[in-house]
Amino acid sequence: MFDSDGMPRPGWEMLAKALERTSIDTLRQRVKVFESGFRDRGITFAFGGQERTFPLDPLPRVIGADEWETVERGVAQRVRALEAFLADVYVGTADVVADGIIPNSVVRSSTQFVRKAWGIPYVNGVRIHVSGLDLIRDETGRFCVLEDNVRTPSGISYVLENRRAMARVLPELFSSYSILGVSDYPARLLNALRSSTPNSGSDPNVVVLTPGVYNSAYFEHSFLARQMGVYLVEARDLICRDNNVYMRTTSGELRVDVIYRRVDDEFLDQVQFRPDSVLGVPGLINAARSGRVTIANGVGNGVADDKLTYCYVPEIIKYYLGQNPILPNIETFRMWEPDHLSYVLAHMDEMVIKPVDASGGKGVVLGPLSTKQELLNLRTLIRENPRGFVAQRLVHFSAAPTATESGIEPRHVDLRPFAINDAGSIWVAPGGLTRVALPRGSMVVNSSQGGGSKDTWVIERRRGIDFRSEAKRVAQPTTESFADHLGMNPLELRKAVEGGGTGAQ
Repeated sequence: MFDSDGMPRPGWEMLAKALERTSIDTLRQRVKVFESGFRDRGITFAFGGQERTFPLDPLPRVIGADEWETVERGVAQRVRALEAFLADVYVGTADVVADGIIPNSVVRSSTQFVRKAWGIPYVNGVRIHVSGLDLIRDETGRFCVLEDNVRTPSGISYVLENRRAMARVLPELFSSYSILGVSDYPARLLNALRSSTPNSGSDPNVVVLTPGVYNSAYFEHSFLARQMGVYLVEARDLICRDNNVYMRTTSGELRVDVIYRRVDDEFLDQVQFRPDSVLGVPGLINAARSGRVTIANGVGNGVADDKLTYCYVPEIIKYYLGQNPILPNIETFRMWEPDHLSYVLAHMDEMVIKPVDASGGKGVVLGPLSTKQELLNLRTLIRENPRGFVAQRLVHFSAAPTATESGIEPRHVDLRPFAINDAGSIWVAPGGLTRVALPRGSMVVNSSQGGGSKDTWVIERRRGIDFRSEAKRVAQPTTESFADHLGMNPLELRKAVEGGGTGAQ
């Protein structure tokens, strides 16, 4: 937030100035207002067997227009390349494999590669209707891709609700900025889903398929259905007949054209996948293969999420698009390669080790924070199944000033931008979800692991303000004046916002 001269960094100037008028006690009170409002509106998720509100930090994350343009182009580029990859392996002739860009064994051995999805048509060529890539800043300050999420990425409802809450509770901050809006996300999503209908007619019927009220993301499912003005359904509400999908209603059956599903592949269809599933619709995959209904996101997309596939995405981008990646990968070691395996096993206490098919931070092991016994146990698992793990170097990524019970302190953050593909263009919602590792010293930002969030502000370019320009810093608050207002000494504040700039993914 502040540079070595005690001046706010570009993009933070007006925030620091606005916060001069806001004491730390006021910020704490605003946090309580956030929590109360979220609880009243049912904005919760399951954590540790209990329903809890999703913590929102009152200090937003600010991203300048130039930097956001890079993120926007990089996300769109990556989505286009992954779309081409999925089409190639599920409908095409797998040229990407034949040409040696990615080994066939990597694709076929992925637990997320769904053979029964081969040949399912997508009328407008879109399988990744919604994506949510996870980004972090590395030591140089550039954004890098940490993970790809093109199955059923969640979190956009918190982006929209965070913005609503910040505008209501902290209007004085909004008066200092011209911020790009995110409120049109539901309308854009609905347009993308409607444009993917396989059936003729001017008014395709779209539904949101949820696992039910006990799913941790149920609030988001109901929120999006309500905002789009479409039906929220569970499996028992749908029936397949003659390869068509119908929804049961009080006035009879209604034909369904597009299903925005928030149910994992293996539970979608008892005929094709798990016969014991209570979340699926028997016959759904055959209906999709027959071209009678569109399932969004596409069945089998998880092969592009596989963390071993991730290693090859830079080459996949070059192969399909003829471009260099705009957003680089984090250095990643492929355990199934003997030299990579040997290196990782010799440096486990320096690595972050991940299961290739997990999400939400599940199964991630931070080597520096693990005991010797934990690493020995993990070593055994890796040797038994080297294809099942990847390792990444410990990334020193950014921290952001966060309001805590002890005052303003640094907390590690990442960024999940959400993109919508309607076949005509890929739109990236300005800002996305900034996730925060709330406990002091924690390096895990996932909400399922106790993380929180920040509203992410992308500055609108039309005001003509270049937040990277040093010349714009005129009469801005110093560290000393800002610290005095918050009741902290300048050294404490400097440490709080600058001293925690390292962490692990």
